Amino acid sequence: MESIGLLALACGIIIGLGAIGACIGIAIMGSKFLESSARQPELMGQLQTKMFLLAGLIDAPFIIGVGLALYFVGNPFGG
Repeated sequence: MESIGLLALACGIIIGLGAIGACIGIAIMGSKFLESSARQPELMGQLQTKMFLLAGLIDAPFIIGVGLALYFVGNPFGG
């Protein structure tokens, strides 16, 4: 396999694993939010604010990984 093919494979793995991790994190957080808001509905506003903040923090590494992967695909030789 050529180095360009390996680079494309590595970028696909970066994006794929990042997406899987972000999706699992958001799913777990969403389920815990629904459980906690069902138990204490009066705290739903505070919990929702914290949930959206954490959703941004969970998605940030995935977006950074996509940006790096696209940078390497667009500029494979670094120059």
